Amino acid sequence: MIEPKVFGKSILVGAALVALTSLCPVYSAESAVITHAAAPTVGTSRHVQIGDASWYGAPHKGHRTASGEPYDPQLLTAAHPSLPLDSTVRVTNLKNGLSVDVRVNDRGPYKSRRVIDLSAKAAETIGLKRRGVAKVKVELLPHPQPAVYHLSAN
Repeated sequence: MIEPKVFGKSILVGAALVALTSLCPVYSAESAVITHAAAPTVGTSRHVQIGDASWYGAPHKGHRTASGEPYDPQLLTAAHPSLPLDSTVRVTNLKNGLSVDVRVNDRGPYKSRRVIDLSAKAAETIGLKRRGVAKVKVELLPHPQPAVYHLSAN
């Protein structure tokens, strides 16, 4: 516990408070974009990324993901470099407005400017499977979603 020291009428908590406040990110409604830096804990703040998405398919089927489960290209899952495993994100293809909710169960992608790797099914759902890469918005959802994931066209 930090012991406050009193100097006249001012209370100084010490350098620890200054250090802690300098580590806290500043969020605003106009700029809620966070890159690969730090991922917020699920439900604590808004996490939005804009960048390229790619997908991985059949050659990886059955390989262990970072969560320990085998990769299944027919499930709505994704690989993200820093978000908590088992968190749910909504991925929106910015070209066509299609979106899908996926569960993060792996780490990646490992190519620059890519913010997420989708399963084959998720890529097909938002129309990026044919091109291979698309510009997307990735939004961390505040609470884990049910097993049936949301599909929509905006």
